[in-house]
Amino acid sequence: MTDTLSLDLTAQATDAPRRVTRARRTGILGLITVFITQLMLVVDASIVNVALPDIQKALHFTPSGLSWVVTGYALAFAGLMLLTGKLGSKIGAKRALIIGTLVFIVASAAGGLAPTAAALVIARVVQGIGAAIAAPSTLVLLIENTTPGAQRNRAMSLFVLAAGSGGAIGLILGGVLTTGLGWEWVMFVNVPIGILIAVGAAFFLGETERTSERLDFGGAATSVIAMIALVYGFTEAASSGWASPVVIASFAVALAALVGLVLIERGHHSPVVPLQLFTRSRSAVPLVAMLLVPAGMFAFFYLITLFTQDVYHFSALSTGLALLPFVTVMIVVSQLAPRLLPQFGERLVGAVGLAALVVGLGWLSQLSADESYAAGILGPIVVMGVGAGLTFAPVTGLIMAHAPEGHVGATSSVLQTMQQLGGSIGVAVLSTVFVSAAATAGIAGGLTTAIVGGVVFVGIAFVLFAVWGSNAPAPVEGATDAAPVVTH
Repeated sequence: MTDTLSLDLTAQATDAPRRVTRARRTGILGLITVFITQLMLVVDASIVNVALPDIQKALHFTPSGLSWVVTGYALAFAGLMLLTGKLGSKIGAKRALIIGTLVFIVASAAGGLAPTAAALVIARVVQGIGAAIAAPSTLVLLIENTTPGAQRNRAMSLFVLAAGSGGAIGLILGGVLTTGLGWEWVMFVNVPIGILIAVGAAFFLGETERTSERLDFGGAATSVIAMIALVYGFTEAASSGWASPVVIASFAVALAALVGLVLIERGHHSPVVPLQLFTRSRSAVPLVAMLLVPAGMFAFFYLITLFTQDVYHFSALSTGLALLPFVTVMIVVSQLAPRLLPQFGERLVGAVGLAALVVGLGWLSQLSADESYAAGILGPIVVMGVGAGLTFAPVTGLIMAHAPEGHVGATSSVLQTMQQLGGSIGVAVLSTVFVSAAATAGIAGGLTTAIVGGVVFVGIAFVLFAVWGSNAPAPVEGATDAAPVVTH
């Protein structure tokens, strides 16, 4: 009997390290699943851009119709995220991620097989719906599967690396696939990746506790109307002009819906948009920064693509590779950021990152048509890579640290909606500036003038963040009462 008990205890002692190792391995694979999901969704917003000329020829798109390949995805993605974030809290973040991913990959396959222009646009809209269902769950699952401190800082840096570099990676990958395999593969590539995500989520992520509150139907409806109207208005303004009746009507509808949203959410106990996020400076200022920074960065990707193709006459592949130094530097710096955060804090690291983005964009605004890529573009985008690597993790971390109790899913939705909305604003405003300036100063002159607008966007974010950072109290380390509870 004693021998048997001794053997049992020995076996348990031997198995314990194995269980710890297995749990750690499972946790790492779960986080990798979250990172890949975020990267896939962000990449898809830009991967089709370099394939648009080939898509237009293959499916006989009209010039105005072609824009809907991009707009359809953006409208569904940004327009539905506030609603789907709340739905995710009701059905569970893991379940929402899997459902959204499955919708996304089915639509991707349909898009690659699309026989007509209309079929491709419909597939892109459905892709956006799938992305909107999956995206809000990524940050929720990241927080739930990490512990506060160094581990979460490292995980957050990798997560925002996916979000921040996705636009550039999309351009690079889009160029490679379009040149080597054909435009269809900018859609087909999502299928195997999405299958891996769904399997990884099913096996390596725990489910979050589901809320039982009634859905805020009024807030859901007004938020969807407001976001779709805003994104559509800004997108249409870039092509039709700000005085277009359609643009004016879109903004009027958006304003009315936003007013209705605020009135509804003020009295709702389980709002789609927690208004506390915007009434406290410690959460409102980082959210504003995450609206303004993408406004400058999305426009930068758009404008630099025009410049390299129209002035340098780069191919689609070369255009994508031209942004590789930005991505590389951002990857390196983003891995250094977690080591800086414990010593200097989120606000100082974030402010330095924003300052570097301002310097990089300001340097790029001096670009002229007779400068080579190495002389005119390489230096600025390296500085911008440093800035992006230092900015996104601290700012995102602060937003999620100050999520109102019980509303971490809604906070994730608001954060990602602000990023998508900021991108739409930046492209609309700065492309208008570009077209106006290029009419008199040429493509190079138009680019530099528009990039100055990007400096303004990011510069405002820097000033707000730096000033707020000297006054707002720091988040309490380990204060994660907003995080959901895992149930297995």
